[in-house]
Order: sequence, then C-alpha cells, then structure tokens
Amino acid sequence: MSEPLLTYRGAIYPWHCDHMGHMNVMWYVGKFDEATWQLLAQMGFTPEYLKTKHRGVAAVEQHLTYRSELRAGDLITIYSQILEVKEKSIRFTHEMKRQDSGLVAATTTLVAVHIDTVSRKSTPIPAEIKTKIGSLITDAQTAGHAL
Repeated sequence: MSEPLLTYRGAIYPWHCDHMGHMNVMWYVGKFDEATWQLLAQMGFTPEYLKTKHRGVAAVEQHLTYRSELRAGDLITIYSQILEVKEKSIRFTHEMKRQDSGLVAATTTLVAVHIDTVSRKSTPIPAEIKTKIGSLITDAQTAGHAL
C-alpha cells in the first residue's frame, strides 16, 4: 500500500473568498483539479502522452465534502490516493488540509475515464500505465480508512 501523494501546495488569496469571507466552492474544485493533473501525470497520463497519443482523461463523477472553512492567508496542501483502476477508468480521492494544523478542509472522490480525443469515446488504459497505477494504488479498506 502506498502513502498518499502530495499533489498540491498553495495559499488562499482574497480573490478566492466570497462575500462571507471564506473560500468559494469554485476554488475548492479548481484546486482539486490542479491536484488531479499532478496525480494523472504521476500515473503516466503526462501532457506529452495526452497530446501525442490523442488521449484524454475525463471526470464522469465527483463527490465533494466540505469539512472546515478556509480564509485568505491560509496555506493548504492536497494529498491524493488512487483507490481503484479498471479497464477504462480510475477512481481516486483528494484530501485538502490546512498546512499549519492539518485540519481537513475538504475531500473529494472522483471517477475518471480514459478517452480517445478523436473519436470522443472511452478506450482501454494502456498496460504500461495500468502497471504504473498499480504501483501507486491504495487499498483504502485494508488501510482501515479512506482519505
């Protein structure tokens, strides 16, 4: 079982906050998206692979849970884990934490599908990428908890 991967480190700026003074939901999704691209690259879905092979990875399902508010000036980290890989899809999770206290601000779990960007249809994940994903995968049930 592999440890969660650090996939994002950043800060909350005033323009991330809404009229109530806390980070707006659109920014949680955006920061999780940035973490996703880092995670995908670690799996082998690099920008070069996606461009040269005419492939993409499309989110088809996302569940997001907000646990604590973030405000301007907060520093955050996102740690990610791959939960499952199938023939054409991957399920993974991200956990956003306040860097100073470790307090969980939000979590999200996503399902993404490997696609052919020309035909716009799902396509099998290549064996070499599945092998790489296998080396990163985490069995959350064996760990006794999910992110």
